[in-house]
This record gives sequence, C-alpha cells and structure tokens, in this order.
Amino acid sequence: MSETITAPHAKREEQAGSRQRLHQILESAHTGDITSRVIDRILILLISGSVIAVILESIVAVEVAYADFFYWFEVLTVAIFTVEYFLRTWCSVDCKKYAHSGMRPWEIRLRFIFSPYAIIDFLAILPFYLLMGGVFGDIDMRFLRCIRLLRILKLTRYSSAFDMLVTTCRENARPLGAAFFILVTTMLMAASGMYFFERLAQPVVFGSIPDAMWWAVTTLTTVGYGDVTPITPGGKLFGAIITVIGIGMVALPTGILASGYSTQSRLRSDKYRQQANQALDDGIISQQESSDLEKLRLGLSLGKHTASQILDEERVRHALRQVPEDSACPHCGANIHA
Repeated sequence: MSETITAPHAKREEQAGSRQRLHQILESAHTGDITSRVIDRILILLISGSVIAVILESIVAVEVAYADFFYWFEVLTVAIFTVEYFLRTWCSVDCKKYAHSGMRPWEIRLRFIFSPYAIIDFLAILPFYLLMGGVFGDIDMRFLRCIRLLRILKLTRYSSAFDMLVTTCRENARPLGAAFFILVTTMLMAASGMYFFERLAQPVVFGSIPDAMWWAVTTLTTVGYGDVTPITPGGKLFGAIITVIGIGMVALPTGILASGYSTQSRLRSDKYRQQANQALDDGIISQQESSDLEKLRLGLSLGKHTASQILDEERVRHALRQVPEDSACPHCGANIHA
C-alpha cells in the first residue's frame, strides 16, 4: 500500500524537478550554466536572424530570389518560438516572484500569459498562424508580416540594461506622469493660442484646435517640420514663445529619466560594492566568491572596469581597517586614517 502511494508522489517530485531545471535553462544564463548559456545564444541568434529576414523580405528582388529560404526559415523559427512559449508558460510556476504568492499553478500560468514578456512572445508567433490559417482571406497581410518585427522585443529578456531602464521608468512613474501631463496641457494651450491668432489668415491649417494640434506637437517636441508656420504678427510672437517653452518641455522628462537611470546605476554599484565587501571580510576572495561576484556583475550589467575599480577600492578600505588608528605615514607623518 505504501509503495502505491509513494510511486505517484515520487513521479510528481521528478516532474517538478525537471520543470525547475527547464525553468533555469530558459531563464537568462548564469555563470557556470553552460546549457542555459547555449540555449540563450541560440534563441538570440534566431531572434536576430528572424528580424533580419523580415527586413530583407521587404526588398522585392530579394524576396523573389529567396522565397523558399525565407519560408522554411520562418517555419523553423516559429516552431522553436512556439515550443519556447509553451515551455515558459508551463515552467512559470517556478518563477521566484510567484514562490510565496499562494496562487494555484493554473492561476500562476494565467497571470504569466498576460505578463509583458509572454504577450511579446505570443505576438511574435501570432502572424504566422494567422497567415497560414487564412483568417483574413485574400486581404493584403503585409502589415501582419511587419508585426513579426516585434520579435526584436524578445531580445529585451536577455538585456539587464533594458531591465534597468524599465525599473527607472517604474520608479519614476509619478514624476514622468506629471511631466507628460504638463506637456499635454501646454500642447492644448499652444494649439488654442495658434487657432486664435491664425484661424482667419490660414483657415485650412489652423481652422480648428485639432488642426492646430499638429503645429503644437511638432513645435513643442522641437521637431519643427516647417510645413505649418504662423504668418500673422501675433501668431509669430506666440509661436516664438511656444518654441522656447518647447525646449524645457522636452528637457523635463529627459532630465527625470537621466536622473533616475543614474540613481539605478549607483544602486547597482552599491549592491556590488556590498557583496565585494562581504567577500573581503576574511582578507581574500576565494574562487567561489569570485564566481559569485562575476555572476552578480553580469546580472547588474556592470562593466568590468567599474567592477574592478570597486574591488580595488574595497581592498584598500579593508587594508586600512587592519592598520591601527594611531598609525602615521612614514613619509609625511600624517595620520593614515585622517
């Protein structure tokens, strides 16, 4: 009886272990995990090749000459991306962020399906199946083929720098929202003002506030195509004021993002510094500690030079901590800790 009960339990544990290992392989590779690194490289090459193929297909001569190659390459990449999509969905129950959620496996998988990365993966394979199924009949579906370019967004899964940008936007969501609200408000005021000054002189391009919005957008974003310009004295004066204001409007969200990105970069450096400091507690960095530091460096997207500089600084600080506080420099006599 006990053997009957134990066998299914052991089988479930074996399946859970296989699923966890598969999840580790499909996630961004860690130092030492050769299998995961190889899978990452293959997927990155397939994504890049698929995007290049979509671009080359837009050239009629190339498409005609290599139609068969493009077709079978698309079949291969979609097959692999489809398998990847379902495997990631199946393994999503082992994601760390769901570890203590208390949700059931099907709830975790459902939430994963509607996550940004999963939506990108789904959109990457959707056009192929819609075209193969003839869902839209004989309608020209070139725009669906162009949707395949969204596959380039799959590369963001392997970019820690992109993760830092997403974190920056998330942490500064309220300031960015306020900045864009100010930009939209200023845009409406600019369009309303130009409508007031120019509606009689140029009824075609400034005949309504929505028509004047094009001028407001191009001016406040400092693009200035020049296709729509004020001709009345009042309109020119108002346009000059809006042009100057536009410089500040663009700089506002840019400054918020730059400051936030710098803060995230500093926080990542501090995290690496803390780990380096812990590794130097005993005065040396073992091979395992060095491997862990390299893994952390890659995960934090720190450059080798930056990481090396942090390690050198922590070594100096550790060495100074070993020197008595009343020690003096043998050359100048000044206190070393001063």
